[in-house]
Amino acid sequence: MANLPTDRDTDGLNAGSVSNATTGSILPGLALTGLIAATAFGLRLIPGIDVFSPLIIAILIGMALNNLIGTPALAQPGVAFSQKRVLRAGIVLLGLQLTAQQVIAVGGVGIALIIMTLLATFAFTTWLGRALRVNAGLTQLIAAGSSICGASAVIATNTVTRARDEDVTYAVACVTIFGSLSIVLMPLVGGLLDMGPHSFGLWTGASIHEVAQVVAAAYARGQDSGEIGTIAKLTRVMMLAPMVLVLGAIAASRLRKQGGESSRFAPPVPWFVFGFIAMIGLASTGWVPEATAPFTTGTTQFLLAIALAGMGLETDLRKLAAEGLRPALLGAGTWVFISLFSLGLVLVLA
Repeated sequence: MANLPTDRDTDGLNAGSVSNATTGSILPGLALTGLIAATAFGLRLIPGIDVFSPLIIAILIGMALNNLIGTPALAQPGVAFSQKRVLRAGIVLLGLQLTAQQVIAVGGVGIALIIMTLLATFAFTTWLGRALRVNAGLTQLIAAGSSICGASAVIATNTVTRARDEDVTYAVACVTIFGSLSIVLMPLVGGLLDMGPHSFGLWTGASIHEVAQVVAAAYARGQDSGEIGTIAKLTRVMMLAPMVLVLGAIAASRLRKQGGESSRFAPPVPWFVFGFIAMIGLASTGWVPEATAPFTTGTTQFLLAIALAGMGLETDLRKLAAEGLRPALLGAGTWVFISLFSLGLVLVLA
């Protein structure tokens, strides 16, 4: 796996590296990640594959290319650019999909349930990760992906946790596999428990990892539960900003306490999160025409797919396999916890 500039040295690509990297040096890798992202969207037109997010397909294609034929050295600058700058742009645009009005629609009880589930899941995952002796970076990525919004949360959190690309890939795999299981199992459980549309929608939105997975599961029990599940999930996505800011502050405090050599590095400040918040504010004003929603949503997904393609192109499966089964057990344990904990809250509160 090639050694890329780390956030410990820079905020993604630092100003010097960006200024020194000519457009020509970035273009080959950027073209490669863009082509992979476009292929991922194209493959979703095939029946059966459309159940997977283009983000997941993009990282799988990138991994296949890197491990079968290798990532060309010429592409490295553009691949690094995709993982950092393009990623941040995608996360900023993600804010346009959310509004304050959607949060209000969930209601006070729903918001409280979502927050309690998120915090409890993150705390449980952190504890279980230590118990299983999974490294802290991977544990935080699985915690964020499971408790907030899947792959988007994993890659956003990695901007401050600075885990390895293999850890990012492992975390994305966990939220994909277990979130996909929820699509099948939750509608069955909802039917057995005779859950109403509001309760079932709230449960799926508060617990399933990816937005697309929530939509698939919630709409399986009708239009009303589908709409409630989607709004609840988008409300959960809004928690991405404060979570990344808190993790960034923790990382900065850790660097300051280390002192010595580490004190020379600037503490991580995820400035792009403020752009994410600003986009939520803009969307909440109603000034953004509804007709632009498909374009902004598609652009956001495409940018995030480019970033994940870059991560796939830097992922060595041998290193991924070296992680062993403990992270998988962590992902499974977290999935069971968030599913049961949120179900209990819904049955008691909703």
